[in-house]
Amino acid sequence: MREYFTTGGRRLSYLDFGGQGKPLLALHGHYNEASAFAPLAEALAPRWRVIALDQRGHGESDRADSYGRGDYVADLLALHRHLGCGPVPVLGHSLGGVNAYQFAAHHPDRVERLIVEDIGAVVDCDWSFTTRLPAHAPSRQALAEALGSAAPYLECAFRRRERDWGFSFGIEDTIASQKALCGDHRADWTAVPCPTLLVRGTESDELTAGHARTMVALREGRARLVELAAGHVVHHDAPEQFAAAVTAFLAEGVPPVIGVYAVGVGAPRGRAGHALAAQHGGSSLA
Repeated sequence: MREYFTTGGRRLSYLDFGGQGKPLLALHGHYNEASAFAPLAEALAPRWRVIALDQRGHGESDRADSYGRGDYVADLLALHRHLGCGPVPVLGHSLGGVNAYQFAAHHPDRVERLIVEDIGAVVDCDWSFTTRLPAHAPSRQALAEALGSAAPYLECAFRRRERDWGFSFGIEDTIASQKALCGDHRADWTAVPCPTLLVRGTESDELTAGHARTMVALREGRARLVELAAGHVVHHDAPEQFAAAVTAFLAEGVPPVIGVYAVGVGAPRGRAGHALAAQHGGSSLA
């Protein structure tokens, strides 16, 4: 069910996938929106009730004047207050992953477990892919054809307008958001007190194996790493494996020792995943 709330004079939208399970907040990455988590919500039901936010400038939420780090975290705090729930698990992909761990660092009483999907603690964005996106197309098919192999990763954000087709996000807004995402966020990452699952795609151009392992080591036993045969958008490329990893983490928590688990390393990956990962460029802690 689509719901709305207002914060800072701006209307934000979210999808409550329903059910009697415990709430889990989900945050999408750039080029996406809340509906991207529909398959995951189905896989986690009935134990978990996924509530996914259309982050500012995405989906049915209003565009914004600013896309800074504090802006996104404030939006998530407003959603949490609006829902009136206690501590909950928070899951975030890419942009949403940084927003999730910064929220957990600054509001530790509101997050009981954290799942971060394929994003680092040091981010160096490359927005060249964004600048090449078509501003409009005469039809849905034409828009998909213009995107080529990247189309399946963006199709949830396709929108029919009065005379043509485009996206539910603004291209200039996305560039501003990507620029604001750049930076060294290790202080926030290491400040997160709750158990954390870091999920990396083995074919990701965004999160290197070395960076991921260093992130886990920085958390001194409070984080575990799972690697799945996928590109940057792990929940899309390996939906069943991703859901299984999240389910296991939520059910069992983090073991006292650091764990690294590789599943299906070396699976094929098309150019689309590389294009999407290029939204950030590579990042390294090594």
